[in-house]
Amino acid sequence: MVHCGHHVSDTKLMSKVTAQFQNDGVLARTLPGFQPRAAQMAMAQAVERSIIERSQLVVEAETGTGKTFAYLVPTLLNPGKVIISTGTKALQEQLYHRDLPALRAALAPAKLIALLKGRANYLCLHRLNQASNQAGALSSEQQQQLVAVRQWAQRTTDGDIGTINVIPEDAAIIPVVTSTVDNCLGRDCPDYQACYLVKARQRALDADMVVVNHHLFFADMALRDVGFGELIPQADAIIFDEAHQLPDIASQYFGEAVSSRQMQELAHELKLLYLTELKDLRQLDKAADKLLVSLQDWRLVFPRDPTRGNWRVMARRPEVAQAATIVMEHLQFLRDVCKAALGRHQDLDQAYTRCLTILSKWEQLQDVSRTGYSFWFETTPRQVTLHQTPLSVADKFGKYVADSGMAWIFTSATLAIGERFNHFTDQLGLSEAATLCLPSPFNFAEQALLCVPRYLPAPNQPQMVTVLADLVAEVVAHNKHGGTFVLFTSHRMLQQVATALANRIIQPIFVQGSSSKRELLTEFTAAGNGVLLGTSSFWEGVDVRGAALRCVIIDKLPFASPDEPLLQARVEDCRLRGVDPFTQVQLPQAIIALKQGAGRLIRDASDQGVLIVCDHRLVTKPYGGLFLSSLPAMQRTRDLAVALDFLAQLEKPE
Repeated sequence: MVHCGHHVSDTKLMSKVTAQFQNDGVLARTLPGFQPRAAQMAMAQAVERSIIERSQLVVEAETGTGKTFAYLVPTLLNPGKVIISTGTKALQEQLYHRDLPALRAALAPAKLIALLKGRANYLCLHRLNQASNQAGALSSEQQQQLVAVRQWAQRTTDGDIGTINVIPEDAAIIPVVTSTVDNCLGRDCPDYQACYLVKARQRALDADMVVVNHHLFFADMALRDVGFGELIPQADAIIFDEAHQLPDIASQYFGEAVSSRQMQELAHELKLLYLTELKDLRQLDKAADKLLVSLQDWRLVFPRDPTRGNWRVMARRPEVAQAATIVMEHLQFLRDVCKAALGRHQDLDQAYTRCLTILSKWEQLQDVSRTGYSFWFETTPRQVTLHQTPLSVADKFGKYVADSGMAWIFTSATLAIGERFNHFTDQLGLSEAATLCLPSPFNFAEQALLCVPRYLPAPNQPQMVTVLADLVAEVVAHNKHGGTFVLFTSHRMLQQVATALANRIIQPIFVQGSSSKRELLTEFTAAGNGVLLGTSSFWEGVDVRGAALRCVIIDKLPFASPDEPLLQARVEDCRLRGVDPFTQVQLPQAIIALKQGAGRLIRDASDQGVLIVCDHRLVTKPYGGLFLSSLPAMQRTRDLAVALDFLAQLEKPE
């Protein structure tokens, strides 16, 4: 067990927590096949100490440590209020529905536990009624979906949209029947007393333990969501699982963004209001139409294909500046029309406030001369979003943590570079944090093999597509009884290899984007010998055990694209400060990402498999050693034939 940075001091074993991890403890009674693990016990003790002392703790707990139970046991045994924040909604649901109930029943049956999601996950009764009254203005697809939502609304007790399984996750009706911070009427809403979101928040305020996700946590912390800033200050301890995602998520919430979608929704809502409630206010309809036309023209001055780019550079183009000015003029016209009709309808009054907010952000985002921020844009086929993101959240977040008087615990399987945590703690301003590295209990030297094949072209050479497709086909032929993940750093490469493989392998192929992530993983696991091609979202948070995943192939070291706007801005900032951007920013990010991708392979003590990294920089560049030292201690080879033999010898599952 390795301690890094500020060492966690060794204090007397804390018997009540420690006892739960023994052969006769609560975990052995509630978890089938539980075995005591020293690393898990060490983490539980460190978490308990942090909660008692109200201190900061950063823990890297590699796969197999059992980190979830290592933080759940001490938090359940502690009398204070705890918020647990996860990286994804899927992990949030798993914690709340699977991991917590049995433990709570055994350790703290009187504790109240609540699950809280962002507002877009809850049915809005006011907007459901509006949609029903204005159904004629909806598309035929939305009208059909609305019928399903109304039937479900009769049965639901919590209003959680995620439990409607008769419409797709991205159904067109969902934005119509849920609220945003912009269009929520708050206490003025006629359905406020029955509001599912208000009830969910009240349950969270009353609970001893609340399970949230990182986006919701930072929305609360940044006080974006009016009337919801009271949750965090009530807690005694906050635990972040999958904490490696925090620096980027925090940056988003401490920045500003404005999208054409927000403005289009505002315009469409005002047009509906004109058609149904304010039929004499012709000017309102005209102003909304003008804004909608200018937003279409605004999208046309950007490249046709969805992209992300530097807004500072783009804003200087004459045609872009002109289109932005026209959008602003039409927003101002809409504001003036709403202002003249204030008091006639509460939805119009609320739309006027939204219009002022959007206008203020729009004006702010046109001034790209300010320093300390990355200004960037992203487009979808129909939308443009402008962003202003702070280059560092260390001062703001660090001060918040230091002043809070709460315990702050950060954990993930991938936080350290080598055995140093500076990259993570410096980004979040955690100067007082104790740190702890806990290695995996798995025997990687016997269970896994790392192969960096010889004679491959450089990752950016055109022949790499063909070579990679050949390699995947050869590996899959030897991995007859197991599944294969092929992880890519770009969608373009994924599509090219998918096309090249289409008629070459007999095993089922699953390509990211062909259906939802959850469906792809379910089908891949069920197949037992499938080949899944995925990009970033499959590098982490994916848990496929046993023979269903015996080989992970990574196309190249996951350095972020040099034209990634936030990265560009951070690199520029490093240069201005006279530090090396490669070692400060690009390298640490890539190492954490590779650790995540490699972590898909061995998920439990009986897993076996091969990791193939198709990038010779891992062994030819001086920085390759840093990548290798951050990976588990597997056997290593440069000979693909050795890796193929290893795969071929793995037994057929029972």
